[in-house]
Amino acid sequence: MNWTILEDLEQLNRIKEESAEKIVLIFKHSTRCNISRATLDRLERSWKEEEMKNVKSYFLDLISYRAISNQIVNQFGVEHESPQVLIVQNGKSIYDNSHFGIEYDAIKQQTAVSKN
Repeated sequence: MNWTILEDLEQLNRIKEESAEKIVLIFKHSTRCNISRATLDRLERSWKEEEMKNVKSYFLDLISYRAISNQIVNQFGVEHESPQVLIVQNGKSIYDNSHFGIEYDAIKQQTAVSKN
């Protein structure tokens, strides 16, 4: 996967703007959690760039950037989980899931529906 590292609060405003043109995925990862590591590994192994050209992926180390994680809760109205994935379109979270509910096929399906 081609991750863009999310490490600045200002990036959340850019994500909202970007999401008007392209679907944005945010993966919130806890470096202290084995489930988060397993979920991330599974997602990265399954990800097919050719199928997800319409998606820009952001990676958040929520241990290092807790303030950004907290702001995601405020800006997108999605209760904090870890690990967690959000799909953002037109400035709003249109899908979120956590733990082993994070699955490539579900993300692919949601992004295919969303771009129509």
